[in-house]
Amino acid sequence: MIGTVGEPCLIKEEPNFAIKNIGLFKSKNELEGKWLYYYLRSPNAQQLIREQSRGTTQQYIPLGALREFPVRMHTDKNEMRAIVEVLGTLDDKIELNRRMNETLEAIARAIFKSWFVDFDPVRAKAGGESPESICHRLSLTPDLLALFPDRLVDSELGEIPEGWEAKPLDKISTVGIGKTPPRKEHQWFSENPSDVPWISIRDLGEAGVFILRTSEFLTAEAVEKFRVKRIPSDTVVLSFKLTMGRVAITDAEMLSNEAIAHFRLNPETTFGSAYLYCYLKGFGYDELGSTSSIATAINSDMVRGIRILVPSREIAEAFERTNPLFTQMKTIQKQSHTLSTLRDALLPKLLSGELRVSEADSNIEVCA
Repeated sequence: MIGTVGEPCLIKEEPNFAIKNIGLFKSKNELEGKWLYYYLRSPNAQQLIREQSRGTTQQYIPLGALREFPVRMHTDKNEMRAIVEVLGTLDDKIELNRRMNETLEAIARAIFKSWFVDFDPVRAKAGGESPESICHRLSLTPDLLALFPDRLVDSELGEIPEGWEAKPLDKISTVGIGKTPPRKEHQWFSENPSDVPWISIRDLGEAGVFILRTSEFLTAEAVEKFRVKRIPSDTVVLSFKLTMGRVAITDAEMLSNEAIAHFRLNPETTFGSAYLYCYLKGFGYDELGSTSSIATAINSDMVRGIRILVPSREIAEAFERTNPLFTQMKTIQKQSHTLSTLRDALLPKLLSGELRVSEADSNIEVCA
């Protein structure tokens, strides 16, 4: 109700908590609760919420306005139930995909942690454990195990495997920082997908491993005039102001605002975007940040100086061969993007009666 106004969330069980600035609306039954949720997501309802919002520096909507908010109900309960089921089926598939990607990412990051944080193969070899036992316990092949050294040495990162290095980010990549054109000059900003996607911290928060879409775009004229650096596809991006440590990999050429850094890996760097994503995802940013009353942030020099563990090329390439996990995650994310686009297109038409459920089912079958 305050700040970010008008974003509904469906809570399926009665909550035992209350959150400041959040309105809780208890429905008579499950059907009406789901209908209300989807209705509040419709463009017409969102437009009305914006019209009834108040405030200049911070938007809010009065509770009285919400109590009197008009909700269009369907006269045919069976059709109403069918509409909710169609939209719910799409949401359920999107949620299933999200959980699948969480599992795939957890597997990739578990491998990364074992090899590059805990150094399990190196410690096992240094401790004299037999190769057969190590391979069985860590699910390694003998050839892969042979690539790991059998000794740890001191470094500025602490103990690391012999032959590996610690280098700052700006020695393994070209570090770029985004820009924001003057907000008062609206001609530079766009919601047209034919313009260049422009990443915000909020976009990163809503992205998965890969960032596929942004809420805003910049025109080609804005990119040229303000010299906004283009971010290539398959590039790791990192938020380092206001909200630190949001990491994603671009799926296409994009731009970003000044709170987000990107890293174009040098040709001689031994690893790729999957390794850097995992490394930055688990990095301890609290050690770098400076706390103020407004935000916790690190500046661009601190970002450039972040020390990265650089393994041998053979080990890095072996980890990059886990890339099918990342390819699968991207495929699943793209499917979810298609499903959410379809849901958002169907929602207002179904709720208004412009489209019947039977026609929506045909669209879903074509999409599937």
